[in-house]
Amino acid sequence: MIFEDRVYGKKNIDDPLALEIVNSKYFQRLKGIDQAGWPSLWEKENYPMEEFEHSRFTHSLGVYFLLESFGSEREERIAGLIHDISHSAFSHTIDYVLAHGSPEKQSHQDNFHEEYISKTDIPEIFKKYEIDLKYILDDKNFPLKEKELPDLCADRIDYSLRTAVVFDEIDQKEAQKIVSDLRIIDSRWVFSNYKSARQYTGLFDRLNKKYYSGLSTAIMFRSVADYLQYALKKKYIEERGLYLTDKEVIEKINIHLGQDKNLNVLWKRMNDKNCFENNPNNFDVEVICKSRIVDPICLDGNDIKRVSEIDPAWKKIVSRESKPKKYYLKYKKYELSKRKKS
Repeated sequence: MIFEDRVYGKKNIDDPLALEIVNSKYFQRLKGIDQAGWPSLWEKENYPMEEFEHSRFTHSLGVYFLLESFGSEREERIAGLIHDISHSAFSHTIDYVLAHGSPEKQSHQDNFHEEYISKTDIPEIFKKYEIDLKYILDDKNFPLKEKELPDLCADRIDYSLRTAVVFDEIDQKEAQKIVSDLRIIDSRWVFSNYKSARQYTGLFDRLNKKYYSGLSTAIMFRSVADYLQYALKKKYIEERGLYLTDKEVIEKINIHLGQDKNLNVLWKRMNDKNCFENNPNNFDVEVICKSRIVDPICLDGNDIKRVSEIDPAWKKIVSRESKPKKYYLKYKKYELSKRKKS
């Protein structure tokens, strides 16, 4: 099966196990899950949706392609392929919706991963190919696929390059140049030189400030979470319904717009980022965003060093940007109607 990938170009999947996973309905669902959450509130307004394609589906394929390109073992490639299959609609917004979510860590999907997969067709597919599911689900077995921040891993490399290409921060050629400057040494991602590593850290820092933990993202998380929490409270949707696609969830809830004024207000808020302002002195709600920053290792002559070991200024940036960001949002319009006291 041939894929034209936005980052890596033309790629082929010929592993029958991978193909069966990709064609399964649970993996296909990821085509309808936006990588960021809800594009209406991101930086590029009126972005043509046919060009936007920023789904968990293409990201998951991207992790698979990246691992394959660097000679990773089959099990690690498969682990990379299914690593996001348990994402709910609107991705990390779920951490702002459910009581047990964690906005600072955005870890609900990881915590729910094994439980979700157990209810899919994935276990039967693995059984057919005599693959140990428990082994695949243990990230400790796959250091190239998953590492804690600020280290690099295939997941982090792909989502950063994919975001950068989708939003025209870099083009495909520049993304492929970054990939070509990477090496695998002792099961670690290593840049071949300091210059490339430093350029990538600058790109990642820009993406974090503008997208991953920026004001637009805080507004998106809060407004979409308010909409979903209200829908759950009114029983317009059940919690299990949040594991449909973004579009299906919207359609299920919005059939009630005609008779629910507050739902209308919440819908307008999640489609108008100008209805909020960040005002620490006068705010309605505090929003915490996970902040992401990398400190990759690179070849420095005959040595392997972190960027922060070569550039002390980067060490300060890593320390600062590793802390969650806080925003203080004030609603400027679209007031909810208050229930009259009896």
